[in-house]
Amino acid sequence: MAQKIAFITGGNRGLGFQTALDLKDPGVKVVIGSRLLAQGEEAAAKLRAAGVDADVLQFDITLPVDYQTAYDYFNSKFGRLDILVNNAGIAGGTFPGTGPEHSAADVPLELLRKVFETNFFAQVALTRTLLPLLRKSPAGRIVNLSSILSSLTLHSNPNSPIYNAKSFAYDASKTALNALTVHLAYELRDTNIKVNSAHPGWVQTDMGGPQAPMKLSEGGKTSAALATLPDDGPSGGFFHLGQPLPW
Repeated sequence: MAQKIAFITGGNRGLGFQTALDLKDPGVKVVIGSRLLAQGEEAAAKLRAAGVDADVLQFDITLPVDYQTAYDYFNSKFGRLDILVNNAGIAGGTFPGTGPEHSAADVPLELLRKVFETNFFAQVALTRTLLPLLRKSPAGRIVNLSSILSSLTLHSNPNSPIYNAKSFAYDASKTALNALTVHLAYELRDTNIKVNSAHPGWVQTDMGGPQAPMKLSEGGKTSAALATLPDDGPSGGFFHLGQPLPW
């Protein structure tokens, strides 16, 4: 079987790097996107030392020109893309687990636009650009890095654990990303491509902070599992460690 080609945006550190580690397999070639090439090369070297077949592509999710660069890279080197992990994103301020960042009533529109531009519009644009290459895969997989804080069901339930963890800009951007998952999965329902949202958990990263209950080593498991789903795996779902989450 031909080696699967995976692209992880923001893969040089944190959850993206851990996901790359968890995709360690002779049958998977991992390309990490890194805004700074030097940091990406350092991360790729660590991945290779750990046994991952890894390369790096200089890539900034906030630069639309880089979407075409990514397309040209995968098209010229491999002729297709098998796995896209839309991992890159921003919190937009204090990480939404440590208390309110901005309420819906007072969030600065400039911040709201910035967070949506990175966490939603950029994800849509990159996925759209790379979709022709994913269609060439015998088993394409798209993983959108979401958060339990995107769940409207849990946010509206006074008894849920996230009821008081309101951070409008971040939460709403991830809710929108979940909408992309649902709609794109529907559009691709008659293809070999599966699209799912992943909640990695509250993980000890630069974004999650040291008070997070999950170690980084656990944070890539959900994304890696969704990136390597079997043919009979789900599509159009929202998961954490194999368990479905409410939208």
